[in-house]
Amino acid sequence: MLSLRPPSMPSPAPWRRRGTLHGAAGTLQRVSAASPAVTVEVVAPPARLSFPILVNGCTGKMGLSVAEAATSSGLHLVPVSFSSRDMLDRTVQVGHTHVKIYGPSAREDVLSSVIDEFPDVVVVDYTAPDSVNANAELYCKLGLPFVMGTTGGDRQLLYKSVQDSNNYALISPQMGKQVVAFLAAMEIMAEQFPGAFSGYRLEVLESHQAGKLDISGTAKAVIECFEKLGVSYDMNRMVKIRDPEQQLEMVGVPEEHIEGHAFHLYHLTSPDDSVSFEFQHNVCGRSIYAEGTVDAAMFLHRKVRSNDPKRIYDMIDVLREGSMR
Repeated sequence: MLSLRPPSMPSPAPWRRRGTLHGAAGTLQRVSAASPAVTVEVVAPPARLSFPILVNGCTGKMGLSVAEAATSSGLHLVPVSFSSRDMLDRTVQVGHTHVKIYGPSAREDVLSSVIDEFPDVVVVDYTAPDSVNANAELYCKLGLPFVMGTTGGDRQLLYKSVQDSNNYALISPQMGKQVVAFLAAMEIMAEQFPGAFSGYRLEVLESHQAGKLDISGTAKAVIECFEKLGVSYDMNRMVKIRDPEQQLEMVGVPEEHIEGHAFHLYHLTSPDDSVSFEFQHNVCGRSIYAEGTVDAAMFLHRKVRSNDPKRIYDMIDVLREGSMR
């Protein structure tokens, strides 16, 4: 059985400071009294981007994390979100904002009111796989630019809905900045060196919190790259871990992150078993996805304001533009 337990890492050497210390701040270098004065030009920091953002899915942990990251980044959190069930008189507090939760029957009326009050709003969707297409169709009908962080659903229909409506959308199965960069590197390798791993056997193990119902979209994307590299793989062979006990004992997930993690391991073996490769990326918590989602919303907001002719984006577009904080 494959194990995702990370190898032990040596402790980093402590930082050393050189020179003399002056008060609490200190300096890195001894400065002579005879040294000439240096004129430093003070450059004002760029203005903080702010616009209204509606996070659909604040009743879930991922949606709530995105809402918190959005407010921390200076965005205006619209005090509205939706649930898959009609839940009356419920609110979720995010910082100083009380977000009112509406059921599915009220979605269109409430969103129409939101557009009237916040015409430049961007929607972020972290709901459930079976809500992906219905939500996207509604956003497109109302002309609401949206970031789709929810995985699952009919992805071809999702793209078609956006294309037919000429709406703006950023769609990505993975919002973690560094994981997206890894995926981009895999895609480049697959495009430039097709067949490089022909004949190799691939084993894949992925572990997520029990609440994640579908197979990892990231794992699927990496497997597609390996297939372009010449590897034959049956998705039914993927080892999908959702049991907390196995995650602790076999995978090595820290106990405090059992309810929020994403561990992936891809193991390649040559036909004669003489060569093996391993690719591994482990994420604890949700902050990497929340921050990446906020970056995606900021990117999409700029594209809408500039009336960019391209309408459908992904996180690779965000990376290429350097739109990462």
